[in-house]
Amino acid sequence: MDSLSSPQIPTLPRLGEPAPVFEAETTHGRLSLEDFRGSWVILFSHPADFTPVCTTEFIELAKVAPRLREKGVELLGLSIDSIYSHLAWIETIKEKFGQEIPFPVIADGDRKVAQLYGMMMPAQSGTETSRCVFFIDPNGVVRAMIYYPLTTGRNVDEIVRVVEALQLTDEQKVATPANWRPGDKVIVPAPRTVEDVAARKSAGHDYVDWWFTMTDAKR
Repeated sequence: MDSLSSPQIPTLPRLGEPAPVFEAETTHGRLSLEDFRGSWVILFSHPADFTPVCTTEFIELAKVAPRLREKGVELLGLSIDSIYSHLAWIETIKEKFGQEIPFPVIADGDRKVAQLYGMMMPAQSGTETSRCVFFIDPNGVVRAMIYYPLTTGRNVDEIVRVVEALQLTDEQKVATPANWRPGDKVIVPAPRTVEDVAARKSAGHDYVDWWFTMTDAKR
């Protein structure tokens, strides 16, 4: 098959690499990814406005938005609906559910941002973005990604947990175990030298073996 007939494979974000830059119309005016430089960003897409599952997600994300902002984290939503649809839906959520939506929502009608981030899943829908979540650090680097199918609402507690874990591991150079929550013990990085292995037993950590040691996170 020659290059003219071969399907174009999009370049998708990869962990540890710069997040694709963009500028787009949002419910808070025209914004670019660079406007958020210096803050953590949780960029998430939803399939469509005025749908039940998406509405529950927006309500729950709005509830945690103040808590995230205290941690230097900004939320940024997206779907391919128009800006007018976004505005009407946000007003409806406020009227019917009593919840303000404090974060901007991108109106990605031309699908440019969705294509940059691999948010379209043709096997599921040719007209809607999937439930994607991208965690972008203050330097504009993609640090984590989560994809959900159209039928499954996201666990907002998990989204908060992931960004808290990323921030902790950056600050303290540790790792977090399965099911970690703030206040739980963390994993000490494995030693790199013979001397470090010998010293590990007396370091005052919760020692299981030289390669498996846990400790309390710093306050």
